[in-house]
Amino acid sequence: MNTKPTNLFCIALTVLLSHWSANTVAQNLKSYDSYENIEFKMVKIQEPKIPNNIVNIKDFGAVNGGLILNTTAFADAIDAVTKRGGGKVIIPPGIWLTGPIILKSNIELHAETGALIKFSPDKNLYPIIQTSFEGLNTWRCISPIYGKNLENIAFTGNGVWDGSGEVWRQVKKSKLTDSQWKQVIASGGVLNEKKDTWYPSVTFMKAAVGADQNIRLDLKTKEDFEAIHDFLRPVLVSIQNSKRVLFDGPVFQNSPAWNIHPLMVEDLIVRNVTVRNPWYSQNGDGLDVESCKNVLVENSSFDVGDDAICIKSGKDKDGRERGIPCENIIVKNNIVYHGHGGITVGSEMSGGVKNLHVSNCTFIGTDVGLRFKSTRGRGGIVENIFISDIYMTDIPSQAISFDLYYGGKSIAETLAEGGTKINTKVVPVNEETPQFKNIVIKNITIKGAQQAVFLQGLPEMNLQNIELCNLIISAEKGFSIIDASGIKITNAKLDIQSPSIFEIYNGKNMILKDVEFNSSSPKAVTIDGAASENIELISSKKTDFTTKTTLSENVSKGAVKL
Repeated sequence: MNTKPTNLFCIALTVLLSHWSANTVAQNLKSYDSYENIEFKMVKIQEPKIPNNIVNIKDFGAVNGGLILNTTAFADAIDAVTKRGGGKVIIPPGIWLTGPIILKSNIELHAETGALIKFSPDKNLYPIIQTSFEGLNTWRCISPIYGKNLENIAFTGNGVWDGSGEVWRQVKKSKLTDSQWKQVIASGGVLNEKKDTWYPSVTFMKAAVGADQNIRLDLKTKEDFEAIHDFLRPVLVSIQNSKRVLFDGPVFQNSPAWNIHPLMVEDLIVRNVTVRNPWYSQNGDGLDVESCKNVLVENSSFDVGDDAICIKSGKDKDGRERGIPCENIIVKNNIVYHGHGGITVGSEMSGGVKNLHVSNCTFIGTDVGLRFKSTRGRGGIVENIFISDIYMTDIPSQAISFDLYYGGKSIAETLAEGGTKINTKVVPVNEETPQFKNIVIKNITIKGAQQAVFLQGLPEMNLQNIELCNLIISAEKGFSIIDASGIKITNAKLDIQSPSIFEIYNGKNMILKDVEFNSSSPKAVTIDGAASENIELISSKKTDFTTKTTLSENVSKGAVKL
């Protein structure tokens, strides 16, 4: 019997079904609308327009293996397509060692699966330039990937971009295993035994002594900064004052400082990327979106050494003089593992942040889930923030945190030193006063945290109009609310280990409605502070907890309306 036609039919059918299945999966991944249910007016973000010219770095002398420096090959490939109006630069599978890559307009860098672009650890290849770092105007080593005043830039493919951050960063012994620590010591550098800290060099160690969060404010000239060149860690990807920038697919990892830093970019898309740094990497942020307009961050994962997805707009006087807010931002369908914050606003927010939508994000073991931070001296207004459908588990500090006394340390470090203290000092309100207002956080599930919610404003400028609703929370501690006005908490089911559920100090015009919790303590809700007034507690319905406790039965003192 002849079975060839049947076999051919089966093969054809299999291929057809596989093709259909792949297309179906792709369509399902894109079936949702990134702009659906956005609470503010949002234009569709323009993607880069890249001409259909293609070159391969191997055609310009690039050598695989990670031993030969390919800086010239990358530059020549970019120049070649630029002369034709722009196009795609293919980076094929292999290990490609290179110095800094200087971007030009209308360029797509496509790192194919199996490609590893490893930036050279030779710091002499990275000259210092005038730039912005941590929100301040300063001098810094040029970034491994750098571009300014550009249009139409894209990073695509599934390859890996590695910043060789291990040669740039200081490391504390307490953050490594014994074997890791021995490996770091053996690599060279210098050890400060009193601090149990390894530095890349003596120059780095000396320069760090006078630094204010990694910036030397006392130095003024280029020559001053040249003397501490080794200390001036760059971000891995720096794209400034540009339009239509796309990150779609690659892995970005092991950055000297922050990982991806778009600064003053209009029409920015970050999707389907993986961003990772060692958990102990100092200032190893994931994505720092600073003073950008029209931004989409979706379908990406972060596992980093500092804040994961950060929204910023400059620091103090430099940020206020720039005066460019971060606005019109959508953050959807992302996952964060390690990081000091899952979604962070601040602390550099002196130019303001407005119109931010965050939804359907998961934080697993992140130090803090939703993190808002600033301090006196910043200025700037953060407003119109809408956060929904957030899922957190195993949060070692505060799941939701607003801290207007930020001092440059992680919340875990702050808690280890005794935690944030109530500060009753009132100072005059001026352009240096930060303001956070009009923020909605809803549909939040927290399974395990040291504290559920921490809200601390300033005596002279309270947190204003923050609504938290539809909460399912299990945590060791409940809510701390300090110097806040217009706080509304509704429909919350709280499984709190501490007998104190709500601690309110100088709270004004607050509503707690339909709140269920499992404490029978007479001080489950404590209200203090001379400024506390007009706090309305509306009893919950019967709970599923054994004590059947309601708010009105557990108020210790204060200006309360039951």
